[in-house]
Amino acid sequence: MPETPINPMTETYCLSCEATILEALKKIDCSSAAMVVVHEEGALKGVLTDGDLRRALIGGASLGDSINPYFTRDYVSVKADTSRADVLDLMQARSIERIPIVGEDGQLLGMHTMHSILGGKAKPNWAVIMAGGKGTRLRPLTEYLPKPMIKVAGRPILERLILHLVGHGVKRIFLSVNYMSHVIEDYFKDGSGFGCSIEYLREEEPLGTGGSLSLLPEVPTDPVLVMNGDLVMQTNLEGMLRFHDNGQFHLTMGVKPYRHEVPFGCVESESGRIVSLVEKPSIDHLINAGVYVLSPAAIKEIPTRFFPVTELFESAVTNGRPCGSYLIEDEWTDVGQMGDLKQAQGK
Repeated sequence: MPETPINPMTETYCLSCEATILEALKKIDCSSAAMVVVHEEGALKGVLTDGDLRRALIGGASLGDSINPYFTRDYVSVKADTSRADVLDLMQARSIERIPIVGEDGQLLGMHTMHSILGGKAKPNWAVIMAGGKGTRLRPLTEYLPKPMIKVAGRPILERLILHLVGHGVKRIFLSVNYMSHVIEDYFKDGSGFGCSIEYLREEEPLGTGGSLSLLPEVPTDPVLVMNGDLVMQTNLEGMLRFHDNGQFHLTMGVKPYRHEVPFGCVESESGRIVSLVEKPSIDHLINAGVYVLSPAAIKEIPTRFFPVTELFESAVTNGRPCGSYLIEDEWTDVGQMGDLKQAQGK
């Protein structure tokens, strides 16, 4: 049977079962992951680390010997749609720093490393997460726990957002806190345990999704990501920042397609006379997804009072300032209501 071609994007990490220890050492030397995957007829059979090779050589193996006895066949892998937070959970639980991404056909699609999960080079952009709400619609869950600290798949929503930001290179993060802020601050501290720097914007009284931005210690020099603290998402934040910069927008809003199914037949009437009937029509809209990019100039305009960020957009549109709408096509769930939270939790 002819061998299935390996994805050229991941060929750096691939090695045949028939390779020698010397070939494996050369491959690992060229790899940034300190590990290669072993394949046969295009399908993954195991993984081989630099540690495996050292132990083989110490045990008496020679450079010309086959790697076949030494690679690990019981290996950990993930699918392409596995979230960064879930990958990090696996790494921490198994004390490993590299996990292959494997397709349905058993082929290697890529490689997660601890470095890639926690982000590479830091971007100059800051992020602000709104985490001060009382979450009244989620009571009784929020009587003793801030809404952003509710867990989805074993991890607080807010932690998922922070790891998502860090994975996109955003390393300076501000949390706007009010209700039960001590729970959030005790958990995240200064952010060093999450691969970033976390600072707190402490609202003495609720300031809304925009007002708390007036508490930033200084005016940023680059656009700032702003998001609600009750989102479960995998939004391409780097793409959103590029979209904002390329469009030279004053403000950018993440938007999500939403379809409302009217459960009744609808009637159009003119002067008491029926002109058409539509049976259970669908109405399509773009909705505000609670993720924004604000230019430094826009942040300067925010007053220190209760101020919804949507007022900033309304003012900008009225005054003819360019505002972008970035279409979010990835996973996105607002868990502000009990039904949505249960859906995100798989209940």
